[in-house]
Amino acid sequence: MRVALHTRLKPGAEEEYDRAHAELSGELPAAIRAAGVQEWTIWRSGLELFHVVECDDYAAMLAQLADLPVNVAWQERIGALLAVRHEYGPGGDAQTLPVVWSL
Repeated sequence: MRVALHTRLKPGAEEEYDRAHAELSGELPAAIRAAGVQEWTIWRSGLELFHVVECDDYAAMLAQLADLPVNVAWQERIGALLAVRHEYGPGGDAQTLPVVWSL
């Protein structure tokens, strides 16, 4: 399945957000792949972030990662940079973007 997400950074958090992702390696990416993600791409335009996640099952992936210590630490780090702190787990308030058109 393919899921599109939108998030927004706090003003001034752009460099730290980019740096955090440039440094991301090891255990967390491996855990994300093990949870069924084939690809996760993020585009940034100023403060606006657009994500496309290709995975087996988005809800199952979130549930599998929810309590993983490396993911919890990552969510805390990245959450501090977001304008709105979204909860991505079951019952969370983050919403996916609806498909409007596809070719």
